[in-house]
Amino acid sequence: MKLRRRDVLKSAVAGAAALAAPRILRAEGAKTITFVPHADLASLDPVWTTADITRNYSLAVFDTLYGYDAEFHVQPQMVEGHKVENDGRQWELTLRDGLKFHDGTPVLARDCVASIERCAKRNPMSGALMARTDEISAPSDKVIRIRLKKPFALLPDALAEIYCVMMPERLAKTDAFQQVTEAVGSGPFKFVASERVPGSRVVFEKNADYVPRKSGKPSFNAGPKIVYVDRVVWNFIPDSSTAAAALQSGEVDWWENPQLDLVPQLKADKNLVVKVTDRTGEIGCLRFNQLFPPFDNPAIRRAVLAAIDQKEVMTGVAGSVPELVKTDVGLFVPGTPMASDVGVAITRGPKDYAKIKQELEAAGYKGEKVVVLAATTIPAIFAEAQVASDALRKIGMNIDFQALEWGTVVQRRAVRKPVDQGGWNIFYTYLGGFGNLSPGPDIAIRGNGGSAWFGWPTDPKMEALRDAWFEAPDLAAQQKICREMQEAFWQNPSYVPLGMYDLPTAFHNYLHDIRDGWPQFYGVKRV
Repeated sequence: MKLRRRDVLKSAVAGAAALAAPRILRAEGAKTITFVPHADLASLDPVWTTADITRNYSLAVFDTLYGYDAEFHVQPQMVEGHKVENDGRQWELTLRDGLKFHDGTPVLARDCVASIERCAKRNPMSGALMARTDEISAPSDKVIRIRLKKPFALLPDALAEIYCVMMPERLAKTDAFQQVTEAVGSGPFKFVASERVPGSRVVFEKNADYVPRKSGKPSFNAGPKIVYVDRVVWNFIPDSSTAAAALQSGEVDWWENPQLDLVPQLKADKNLVVKVTDRTGEIGCLRFNQLFPPFDNPAIRRAVLAAIDQKEVMTGVAGSVPELVKTDVGLFVPGTPMASDVGVAITRGPKDYAKIKQELEAAGYKGEKVVVLAATTIPAIFAEAQVASDALRKIGMNIDFQALEWGTVVQRRAVRKPVDQGGWNIFYTYLGGFGNLSPGPDIAIRGNGGSAWFGWPTDPKMEALRDAWFEAPDLAAQQKICREMQEAFWQNPSYVPLGMYDLPTAFHNYLHDIRDGWPQFYGVKRV
């Protein structure tokens, strides 16, 4: 399977790989970090898309009112602090001094109000906050006032969400379902639009006006964000063998996500560090479009769920590093407080494809074409797409497998039209980060129709359970609700969990202080 996957990948990206060959990469200097991201940057708007590549760009360019440390505790970030009054129903957040946007304008409370309101239209945690809010206002340039309908202790958590970024009011007034195309944040790096080369290159430069927090310690995306380099250059190299050669030859400093079957080779290089920094892992995801047949039918979705063996999929993705794989994966990361084993037996093999095919036909499937979007430029996505789609063929589905560049998938999955008008039925991705840990930020379980994540499921029961989770009085009550959510999910799945693996990163040992979590470039030193 691995040899076939590599051959397919190489043929799909041969042209792009030639352009990105190591021989044309230039040393960028001692004050520059040269980085190979997992994908090209397809969107500059972290509210409009949840794509990890945009999240990583966002961590450099934007800042948030609060941040998460490596233990997932919330710390003040853009705010100096807050006070809570009226029995928990009024919060006043005070911005710290020295905050300035990249266009030179000061960060004002009204910019933050508009940014929160925009994010709440797309992000589940911000949305939960606004659903419990009577009024959000800016009584002064430095104070954000939030009057709640009832106490909501998770308010700082909602505002610490990576996607709840602060941008100028003029940009934050953009419809949340339309992309912001101008990169103006207040974070420690500026996006250099003049050096952008679509498909291959993204450049950031140090924000000389950035004032780091004076208190706390650097941890994940919380604490002082001190920048020790002048530039960060992303060179996207679609071919994994080319990227590995560039890393080992020293022509790049850091490779975000090495292809997993190359990890043993990279670990053997004494000049490299290969480690897992993101403890939230990556849960494979086959996502249904529930707006149109055949996946508007829950019985057909259940048949697809029953056809998938998580171990088989993850062997295709990460068979060379089985120690990184987890199976029996439900809604949340195994071993974390909200995870449970309710119903996970359905994710195990072996599978009786003939029987499932009969169940699929009984559910009403009549051979309709199923358009599948599979990203060739992210090997782990392309691998899960091939294995899972092969299982769908075995149960009699008429699969139109479309091998596309990831940026094209990101754009295409937002299309709400039927397949004969450019729409889709299934796309593959991974669910990473905080959404793997609890129902609060989990975009994939939302069932709020047109406002839901791509696929747009409507699921009143899941929404009611999620609301109940926010109101739960203690951990035991939250865990009970999460078990009920997982039980309900197997009956009305909005996606298929395909198993999970922990994602290693690889970098030269002269880079020090790379933080736990996602790729971040503040705090990193070249020694």
